[in-house]
Amino acid sequence: MAKKTHDSDVEFIQALAELLRENDLTELQVKRDYGEADSLNVRVSRQTQMVAAAPAAVAAPAPVAAAAPAAAPAPLAEASDDPANHPGAVTSPMVGTIYMQAEPGAPSFVSVGTQVKEGDTLLIVEAMKTMNHIPAPRAGTVKRILVEDGAPVEYGAPLVILE
Repeated sequence: MAKKTHDSDVEFIQALAELLRENDLTELQVKRDYGEADSLNVRVSRQTQMVAAAPAAVAAPAPVAAAAPAAAPAPLAEASDDPANHPGAVTSPMVGTIYMQAEPGAPSFVSVGTQVKEGDTLLIVEAMKTMNHIPAPRAGTVKRILVEDGAPVEYGAPLVILE
């Protein structure tokens, strides 16, 4: 019985992803109740800023390139500077709001130059009134903090660079 539920859940999530893409949505959330203590809560989201920016940057220079060839290298330089491509990037596992400290007025979990161990809290992402501590995936030094306290964040957005 659990196998059938799992298969239907996978098909359901795939159908939601298809709806997201077909209707050009950025996020879709659904709760499916199977019984009193059994439910499936799914949030499907995509980061349209990254996806939409790349085609726009590639498409826009084509007509402009005929008139001004110097305009083409600028988007390529921007793409290579993308922090999401950095091997030490820690990305957001969900859509939410960033908090750099446990409570207002408390010291930040990390700052540039902080040495962290694997599992140390880097920051918090609040999603649906739940505070989700984002742990360091490995030991290292915080080289860059790419978000601000209280700022919204999308799924997959780079938060911190660890080296």
